[in-house]
Amino acid sequence: MSSPVKTFGFLCVWFCCQAGAVTFHQSSSLIVKERSEVHINCRHDDSALILMLWYRRSEDAAMTLIGYGYETSQNYEGQMEQEFTLARKGTVEGVLTVREARQKHSAVYFCAASTNNYEPAHFGSGTKLTVLDPDKEITPPTKVRVLKPSKNERKNEQKTLVCVASGFYPDHVSVSWKIDDDVVDVTLDHTKAVATDDAARLDNKTYTITSQLIVSSDIWFSNCVFICNVSFFNGTHTVFRDGNTTGGGIRTDLTRDKYLWITQSAKLSYIIFIAKSCAYGVFIWFVAWKLQRSAAKKSKK
Repeated sequence: MSSPVKTFGFLCVWFCCQAGAVTFHQSSSLIVKERSEVHINCRHDDSALILMLWYRRSEDAAMTLIGYGYETSQNYEGQMEQEFTLARKGTVEGVLTVREARQKHSAVYFCAASTNNYEPAHFGSGTKLTVLDPDKEITPPTKVRVLKPSKNERKNEQKTLVCVASGFYPDHVSVSWKIDDDVVDVTLDHTKAVATDDAARLDNKTYTITSQLIVSSDIWFSNCVFICNVSFFNGTHTVFRDGNTTGGGIRTDLTRDKYLWITQSAKLSYIIFIAKSCAYGVFIWFVAWKLQRSAAKKSKK
């Protein structure tokens, strides 16, 4: 059964998910075996939003409406009723059930709520569901490497570190950075920047994800320890892995003006050193000459 909600819902993923002061609570990430029955719960705190909708976002980022409904009736899009069941536990609570999970059901599922079919919807943060491949084992990251800034950045005022986490399955990971003991929070510290892949990349049977940390040259050459923390959810608990590198080294990013200033300072220091050496030499010669004259006078007596 088709509805105007389908169009509104797709647009609201981008424009309305942060609107208003509605708080959603959805099930945490789920990792299940094939043929499992999966329940994804949703609850929000606005009783005026009596219409509940469910969407699926697949790996290609396409959003698909599964169905929608009020407390007493549920409606499904296309053939979705053959795979999913919608249920309500009241005005602000609902459940999406995947009847028999297959790998094709691996996706992020969003709960949304609205006052009616024609008003914009508010969205929850989503529940990531992974249906395991029977030929693969759950494996945390086997390697986390932090790569130093490229030589191509030697003249840049900013330096880019790259974290590469690899060898994990499935792709339930998150990446964060620390500099020494301080967590990098770009929402509070705008002198740094973090860019992490939107999704992990499948390499053969395992996943790889990369993250970049951009800092100023002064921070890089301050001999701090740069730590990349990777959190991996294995279905029951979170496993932590990390990699690190130390900043510093010989600066090769000097500008022409800085270079000239340093070289001129070095020349001036050298001239002063030579002048002091000469003065010291003259002083020693004078002292030696005085001692010789004194010794000569004593010998004549």
